[in-house]
Amino acid sequence: MPLDKVKSIINDIKNGNTKPIYFLMGEEPYYIDGISKYIEENVLSEEEKGFNQMVLYGRDVTVEDIISNAKRYPMMAEKQVVIVKEAQDLSRTIENLVSYANNPQPTTILVLCYKYKTLDKRKKLAKTVAKTGVLFESKKLYDNQVPEWIKRVLSGKGYTITPKAAQMLVEFLGNDLSKVNNELEKLQLILKPGDQITPQIIEENIGISKDFNNFELQNAIGEKDIKKAFAIIQYFSQNPKNNPLVMTVSLLYSFFSKLLKYHALTNKGDAAKALGVHPFFIKDYQTAARNYPMKKVSAIISAIREIDMKSKGVGAANLPQGDLLKELLVRIFN
Repeated sequence: MPLDKVKSIINDIKNGNTKPIYFLMGEEPYYIDGISKYIEENVLSEEEKGFNQMVLYGRDVTVEDIISNAKRYPMMAEKQVVIVKEAQDLSRTIENLVSYANNPQPTTILVLCYKYKTLDKRKKLAKTVAKTGVLFESKKLYDNQVPEWIKRVLSGKGYTITPKAAQMLVEFLGNDLSKVNNELEKLQLILKPGDQITPQIIEENIGISKDFNNFELQNAIGEKDIKKAFAIIQYFSQNPKNNPLVMTVSLLYSFFSKLLKYHALTNKGDAAKALGVHPFFIKDYQTAARNYPMKKVSAIISAIREIDMKSKGVGAANLPQGDLLKELLVRIFN
């Protein structure tokens, strides 16, 4: 998991084992920001930073400017730090850094924040940085990996979270780790270490309803609790901004696609791994499998696709969100 690699990089820096180049790249900016911020705040003392720490921006400089700054010697300090933010703006010329990467200044720590892109690992720069410095790729987590990430982040700070509460956060915030972390930090301000984060705490402090959310709708449908499912979509139609149809359709499509896979499994004991879900939630698939045979699940997936198309104006006038959800539930339950 990227979290382990980040911890290893930061521990090395803490122990004084710094590298001359940190090339931080990839789709998930959270880790890139985390590592560069740690270097910015901790490598030099406050007195040393004035003359020996520099932050550049990719749109304002050339690769040659970066090399020129990196080759300077520190003043009254052992090291200097050069951080290049938004380095992806230099993607067309970034390979020109290879000559410096081959022979980096040992007294400089050069940090390049290359967000939303990656270097071509077949080319020289990636291979050279991997030898002389740190080449770190920050990959996006899949939605089903985020609850475990939340659990680990909180565990490191002395908190626990129920699986349902973690799932609520993911359902509401998606896999944007910066957003999720911001909400977790807010909760840590009001809770003391050792406390457990529950759906009730999420509802009271983040504003996600513990009873009327996509996760509860999925459960109500899985359990064939018709009354509860219709009550939830009624709430959604009254609060469309907080409950966009695209999120509901996406979650239900994912649930029934996994349910189809669950039906096809010969060894249900490996279901959690095969479906990529927390073992805690396998009981939801067991219940839904009893309520919806394989043929019905296929028909439901088709219905979800149709509603998704209708919501985008294909084959139907702009119908209200509530009407589309009611139509979907009728087709699921019939």
